[in-house]
Amino acid sequence: MKIGILGTGAVGKTIGTRLVALGHEVKMGSRTAANEKAMEWVKTSGKNASTGTFADAASFGEIVFNCTKGEVALDALRLVGKENLKNKILIDVSNPLDFSKGFPPSLTVCNTDSMGEMIQREFPETKVVKSLNTMNCAIMLDPAKVAGDHSVFVSGNDKDAKEQVKKFLESCGWKGSNIYDLGDITSSRGVEQLLPFWVRMYGAFGHANFNFNIVK
Repeated sequence: MKIGILGTGAVGKTIGTRLVALGHEVKMGSRTAANEKAMEWVKTSGKNASTGTFADAASFGEIVFNCTKGEVALDALRLVGKENLKNKILIDVSNPLDFSKGFPPSLTVCNTDSMGEMIQREFPETKVVKSLNTMNCAIMLDPAKVAGDHSVFVSGNDKDAKEQVKKFLESCGWKGSNIYDLGDITSSRGVEQLLPFWVRMYGAFGHANFNFNIVK
């Protein structure tokens, strides 16, 4: 599958590397086609890795991952352009974290809105699926890095898009029984509000090799 990744930080590079290892063609996008981080990633990732602008990556991908920071996500997506995201699945892993007052961060939006909803409103013809934002990027597409059962969530307005994302996650190693559909895109509020708790768990453990598990 051809996959576009928006963002050249740790999340984008980790997801991109995993996807290439799974046999996908991946184009990493940034503000400029000659982004040094993206070009270095391509050098170390093999023939199925390429780079370009945000718009190039989105146009290339059958599925697109938004791996930009929450504070710049909308600006980055505006650079992509609505036409390049029209009718495509956008997996949004971003979180609206505010570090302006130091650590731990707060949320720039919560309770009555979410990053997922903001993106869906601005890009109404894009099939936004919020997922994978409740764990460290090393675990997102490689769940075996945490032993035992643990959970991943999907939120979105398009049922078929969510089903496609579920199948994609299963192809990356997630058990179907551990993938929870929380409902429409407004349920992004819940998973984004897990982040302040996640940050404190990170502080308690001293590492990020953990995840949430829903026990019924």
